[in-house]
Amino acid sequence: MRKARILLSASVILLAALGIARLRADQAKEAAAGKAAEAWLRLVDQHEYGKSWEEAGAFFKGAVARGQWEKQISSVRVPLGALQSRKQATASYTKQLPGAPDGEYVVIQYQTSFENKTGAIETVTPMLEKDGQWRVVGYFVR
Repeated sequence: MRKARILLSASVILLAALGIARLRADQAKEAAAGKAAEAWLRLVDQHEYGKSWEEAGAFFKGAVARGQWEKQISSVRVPLGALQSRKQATASYTKQLPGAPDGEYVVIQYQTSFENKTGAIETVTPMLEKDGQWRVVGYFVR
C-alpha cells in the first residue's frame, strides 16, 4: 500500500512538472509571437500597409492580395485616427483555429484607444512559419 502511494505521488509530481514545462513553453511562444505582432502593428500604425502585407504570413498573403489588403486596412484604420494607446490584454497559444490549417498560433488581444475611437479591441494572430518565424496571419479591430 505504501509503495502504491509513493508511485501515485511520484506520478502526480511528474505530471505537474510536465504541465509546468508545457505552460512555460507556451508562454515563451506567446512572448515571441507578441513581439512579432507588435512589430507588425507598428507598420499598420504608420500606414505602411504594403509593408505590413509583405511582413505577413503565407496564409495571410494567400487569403488577400496586396492591393486588396491596402484598400481594406486603409478603410478601417484611417477613420480611427492616430493610435493613442495599446495594451496587451490576452495571449493564447493554440494549434487549431476555425477556417485555418493546423499549425502553431497565438491569438493576441489588445485594448486599444485611437484618436476617434476609444475602447477598441484589436485581435492579432501570428502563426509560426516553416522558417521558425512568427508572422501575422490575422487582424481584426472592433
